[in-house]
Amino acid sequence: MPRRSSRQSILAFGAAIGLSISSTFQPANAAKDVALVSGAFRRSIPVSDLAYLAETNKARGFLSDLLRLGKQDPKQVAKLLNQKLELPLVLTSRLMSTRIGDVIIRRVATIIYPLKVPDPSVSVPAIRAGVINGLQKEDGGLSLITFLEAYPANVMEVNLPALLSLIEKAESIADLVKFFSDSPLDGLK
Repeated sequence: MPRRSSRQSILAFGAAIGLSISSTFQPANAAKDVALVSGAFRRSIPVSDLAYLAETNKARGFLSDLLRLGKQDPKQVAKLLNQKLELPLVLTSRLMSTRIGDVIIRRVATIIYPLKVPDPSVSVPAIRAGVINGLQKEDGGLSLITFLEAYPANVMEVNLPALLSLIEKAESIADLVKFFSDSPLDGLK
C-alpha cells in the first residue's frame, strides 16, 4: 500500500509540474464575454466592462442599460463582483474532486458553460479550471471577476431560465429556514 501511495504522489507531482511548465509557454485563455441566453435571446457583456464596473463603480455599454432597466445600483453590483471568497487552493481542488463537489459543479454547469456547449464533459472541467486558475491568480482568494478572467473559454454562457429557477429555489429555502428559525417552537428548546 505505501508503494502505491508514493507512486500516486510522484505521478501527481509530475503532472503538476508538467501543467505548470506548459501553462507558462501557452497564452492563458480567459472569458472575453459573458453571454446572457434565454431561448433565442442572447446578449453579451464584455468581461472588460464587468472589470471596469468592479474597479470604478461605474457601468458602461450594455451593462449600464441592463443595470438601469433592472433598477440595480452599480455600486452594489461592483461590491458583489469584488467580493472575495478566501479558499485554500489545495483544499478547494480536493473538494471539487469529491462526490459532493462533483454534484455541486454539475449543478452549476447547468447554469454556466462555454457558449453553446452545455455538455458536462466540457462545462464541468471549465468551471474547475476557472476556480483553480482564479485561485492561483489571486493567491488563495476568488472573486467573480477573477473567476471570469480565469475561465478557459472565450464566451461563458449564462442560462437565464436556469439561473432564475435557482434564485427562486434559494429564496424559498431561505424563507423556509427563516420560518423555522422565527417559529414559536423556539420556546420548546
